[in-house]
Amino acid sequence: MTDGFAAYYDATAGRPPRRTLVAALERFGATAGDAVDLGCGDGRDAIALLRRGWSVLAIDAEVEAIARLRARADLPSGARLETRVARFEVATWPACDLVNASFALPLCPPEDFPALWQKLVNSLRPGGRFAGQLYGERDDWAGRPGVTHHDRSAIDRLLAGLETELIEEEESDAVTPRGAAKHWHIFHIVARRS
Repeated sequence: MTDGFAAYYDATAGRPPRRTLVAALERFGATAGDAVDLGCGDGRDAIALLRRGWSVLAIDAEVEAIARLRARADLPSGARLETRVARFEVATWPACDLVNASFALPLCPPEDFPALWQKLVNSLRPGGRFAGQLYGERDDWAGRPGVTHHDRSAIDRLLAGLETELIEEEESDAVTPRGAAKHWHIFHIVARRS
């Protein structure tokens, strides 16, 4: 594992679940199902899902991420959690009701993104949802090797065939969890498969 990920996990420890996940869960109401958490990190979103009775497959390329998730003191007793160390562009997962990918999909290399997106959409059961973020073309990391970004028209094409329940565009100058200055251009998305 790189020191950067350790620093990231330390900097984000204890933060609440992402708002896109919360928005998706609100739309499910009291219903719990099967979720896949891509790029789960130390589990801030996986824990929120498990607390609501969801079954979770948490996938992350970093061994340290999975170790931290499994060691969390707030991991619910009897939680239905499966973990897998894998890059999500090569990982496989079963049909599910929710694919959560908080700030993870932009880290898929551009050449692998179309197949990953199709796999993600195909894995959603009818009524299933995607919750996550995509980077816009004005993000500082746009054009960086291994990072995928989209303009609004490309995002609209990705979401064609899904019911877009939330799409918020955010653009701001701030710092990364590791303390580096960055211009953020982010699309926060919740979309439902009919």
